[in-house]
Amino acid sequence: MVVKDNSVSKESFVIVQCENCGFKFTNPRPDESSIDQYYQSEEYISHTNKATGLTNQAYKIVRTYTIKQKVDLINRLSVKDSILDYGCGTGNFLAACKKNGWQVQGYEPNNLARTQAQDLLNQKIAGEGNSLEIFLNESFQVITLWHVLEHIHTLNETFKTLIQLVKSGGIMIIAVPNADSHDAKVYKENWAAYDVPRHLYHFTQNTMKRFLKKHKIELVETIPMKFDAYYVSLLSEKYISGNTALVKSVLTGLKSNNYASKNANDYSSLIYVGKKN
Repeated sequence: MVVKDNSVSKESFVIVQCENCGFKFTNPRPDESSIDQYYQSEEYISHTNKATGLTNQAYKIVRTYTIKQKVDLINRLSVKDSILDYGCGTGNFLAACKKNGWQVQGYEPNNLARTQAQDLLNQKIAGEGNSLEIFLNESFQVITLWHVLEHIHTLNETFKTLIQLVKSGGIMIIAVPNADSHDAKVYKENWAAYDVPRHLYHFTQNTMKRFLKKHKIELVETIPMKFDAYYVSLLSEKYISGNTALVKSVLTGLKSNNYASKNANDYSSLIYVGKKN
């Protein structure tokens, strides 16, 4: 499948699929030394707190609600302890956790987002030099990756390091788009959540289960992110026609969530809760 980078470069990239396991990935792809240029856009919403345009404004409004949901989730899963948010962006989630009584640490490789997070949290955020070594003498009760795993070049190596940082019995929370969702099937190569070349991998429930099993992380719960169907549909319609087609986007989001409720939980994005035993 050939997919266009509609948000930054307008270049096209190829998504291929492993014949044996079904895993989808962007190939070829920019290497770590050249990927930064594909994040250089005010449209890349997780790296800025600006809210211009209907789609970005919608994202900001929904983010306030979803952050509360995320904090409620970690409070349900664990006693309040230490948390590392890997790929923390501008730090809004960590700020909510900190206010709620958690000991927070963040990792963010993007310079602009990291600076904003440090200002918001009034503390040092790791990420300069792209190394997790700074945390090797620490351990965390919870590590979160909110729409981050699909961006990591050294996927297996980085995930192994993150596992080492989780306390025994601790929790890993991973949110990623679901390439088996109804909206993915509707929009095909125009599905905004493919987001090439920034998204290097395109998970389904089956491939995520294989990935966690490979790393000996027990999958204990899978949770839908229902708002993502609407946001992704808004972006996808914008890529196709140049406008957000609000009504059509909302209808597609509704259909996608309704489909998922009846078909194996295949929502637009999913949260995977894993446990380190």
